[in-house]
Amino acid sequence: MQKRNLTIWVMIIGLALFMVISTQNANTGSADKITFSEIEEMAEAGQIESITLVDDNIYRAKGKDGKTYSAPGPRQINGFEVEDKFEPMGVEVDYAQSSKAGGWIANILVGILPILLLVGLYIYFMRNMQGGGGGRGGAMGFGKSRAKMLTEESGGRKTFDDVAGVEEAKADLTEVVEFLQDPTKFQRLGAKIPKGALLIGPPGTGKTLLARAVAGEAGVPFFTISGSDFVEMFVGVGASRVRDMFEQAKKNAPCIIFIDEIDAVGRHRGVGTSGGHEEREQTLNQLLVEMDGFEGNAGIILIAATNRPDVLDKALLRPGRFDRQIEVPLPDIAGREKILNVHMRDVPVSKDVDSSVVARGTPGFSGADLANLVNEAALLAARRNKRKVTAREFDDARDKVLMGAERRTLSMTEEEKANTAYHEAGHAIVGLNMPGSLPIHKATIIPRGRALGMVQYLPERDQISQSREEMIARMAMAMGGRAAEELKFGYDKVTSGASSDIEQVTRIATAMVTEWGLSDEIGPIAYRHKDQNSFVPGIGRGSSISPETASKIENEIKRLITDAHETALSILKKKKKQWTALAEALLEYETLTGDEIAALMKGEPPKRPPSSGAKPSVSALPTMPKPKRKPKGGGDPAPA
Repeated sequence: MQKRNLTIWVMIIGLALFMVISTQNANTGSADKITFSEIEEMAEAGQIESITLVDDNIYRAKGKDGKTYSAPGPRQINGFEVEDKFEPMGVEVDYAQSSKAGGWIANILVGILPILLLVGLYIYFMRNMQGGGGGRGGAMGFGKSRAKMLTEESGGRKTFDDVAGVEEAKADLTEVVEFLQDPTKFQRLGAKIPKGALLIGPPGTGKTLLARAVAGEAGVPFFTISGSDFVEMFVGVGASRVRDMFEQAKKNAPCIIFIDEIDAVGRHRGVGTSGGHEEREQTLNQLLVEMDGFEGNAGIILIAATNRPDVLDKALLRPGRFDRQIEVPLPDIAGREKILNVHMRDVPVSKDVDSSVVARGTPGFSGADLANLVNEAALLAARRNKRKVTAREFDDARDKVLMGAERRTLSMTEEEKANTAYHEAGHAIVGLNMPGSLPIHKATIIPRGRALGMVQYLPERDQISQSREEMIARMAMAMGGRAAEELKFGYDKVTSGASSDIEQVTRIATAMVTEWGLSDEIGPIAYRHKDQNSFVPGIGRGSSISPETASKIENEIKRLITDAHETALSILKKKKKQWTALAEALLEYETLTGDEIAALMKGEPPKRPPSSGAKPSVSALPTMPKPKRKPKGGGDPAPA
C-alpha cells in the first residue's frame, strides 16, 4: 500500500513539473520574433530594458513598453562580447539561463516525460485490474496461488488448548501432529499418514481453528486459502493456481494446506451446463492429480473444511485423497462448558458466574455463538460501568442473542401488560405441575424482539431423544398461555399472542402421529417424509395416503392438541392462587428467576425492590370471569 501511494505521488509531481516546463516554453514561444539587427536598432533608440541569452544563440529582449522580443544572434559582435556592445547603451545583459546542459535537459523532459507518465499510469491501472500490489497478485502473477502462509509471528500460534468441545476430532487429528513431528515412528512400521483430512460440520463449530491448532502443535508452516480463490472466469487459471500452491508447499515441506469451503471447487463433475470444459471442473481435476498423482507430495498434508459434504465429488472423497473424514458437530453441554472457559480466560468474570449454568442454557450453540455470547456479556458490563462481568450480563446477553434486545420503549396498555403477565404465568404454572417438564430458569414480561414476554426453561442435559411424557408436557406447557387468557379474561378477550405456541404444539403433535409412531390410533407408521413441508398429511409430493387415512391423522393431531389444552385448563383451575400470585409478581417485578418462582409457590415473596416501571396491583385489574362458551381450536397468528 505504501509503494502504491508513493507511485501515485511521483506521478503527480511529474505531471506538475511537466506543466511548469510547458508553461515556460509557452511563455518563450509568445515573444515576438525579430532579427538581431532590429534589437540593436531598438537598443540604440533606448527602447530595450534588458537582454537575456536563453540558449547558445537565442536572445530574449525585454522592451520598455513591456513587450518581449526573441531573435537569434552571435555570442560576439565584431570581436567584442555582446555585453560590451549593449551596456554602454544602458541595456543589462544576462547569461544566467544560457546553460547548454540546462536547455538540453529541458528539451528531454518536455519530450520524454509525457510518455513516461502514460506508461506509469498504464502499469498502475493494469495492476489494480489484476489484483493490485504486484508480486503474486500483479499482472504477471494472475495464475499464481493466492494461498497465504501463516506463521506464529503473522497469525499467532494456536494449539489444542485453544480448541474445546470437539474431543473426538482432536483425537483424530493428533495422529497428523505426531506424523509431522516424527514421521519415522509411522514409516518404520510401513504406516502411511492420511494425505487429506476433511472436516465436516455446521458453521461456527471451529473447523478452521482446528486446522490452525494442528499446524501450531506440529510447528510447521500453514497455508490457508478459500475454495472460491481457485475459480475464475478465465479458463486454466484455477488449475494453474492449484499447481503453484503445491509448488509453494513442496518448498516449505513438511507443511499443512488448509482449503476452507472446498465445496466451492469440489462439487460433483458433469452437472454444469458446460460439461467437462467448465473452469471449476478443470480446477478440481488438477486438485485430484496433485493429491494423488505420479509425483509424490511427501510431507504435505491437505486439510479441508465444508458444511456441505453431500455435494462433493466422489473422487475427492476416495481413499488416497480425503481418506479421513472428521465430524465437527455442535458441542454438547460438557463441550459448551469447556468452550466458555476458553473464551472467559481474557474476560474478568465475577464469582457468581457458573460456566456450567450458562452451558445448560445454551443448547444448540456453536463455538462461534458462545464466543459471541461472552463478548456480548462483556459489552453489557462495560456499558453498565462494571469492572467484572456478572451472571446478570451473561443472562441478558443470552436473551439478546436468542430473542433480541429489550423493547422497553414499547408502549403497552395496562390491559395488555396484565394479559402478558397472566399468559406467561400460565406457562410457568403448567410447567411446574406437569411430569416430564423442564426446570424453569426465568419468567419475564419485558418485550424482546417479536415476543411480549417469555418463560425460559433450563434443561439439565442435552436431550438426544424425548419420551412421550416429555412431549405431552411440552404441549401442555405451550397451551398454558392460551388457557390462562381464557380463564382470566374470558373467551372473547383471548388475543393472538399464542400464535407461536400453537405452531409449536401443532409441529410436535404432527411429528408424534406421522413420524415417530406415538399414536395408538395410527400406529407406528411413518406417513410424513422429509420432502413434505406441509403440516397437512397426504399433500406432499408422491404421497400415497388415502383420504380416510389422512382424515384419521388429522383427527389424531387435533385430539393431542385438544388434550394438551384441556390439561392446561385443569391445572390452572386447581392452582388458581399460585397462578394469580405469580402474575401479580410479574406485574410488579417484571422478571422473576426460577428460584424466586419456586419460593413464591411456597408463599415467600421476592426479596428485592420492585422494578422501576412497577405495575398496578392485580386487585385493580379485572376479576376472573368464566368462559362464555366452550373454546374452539385455532387462533389468529401473532408473536407470543
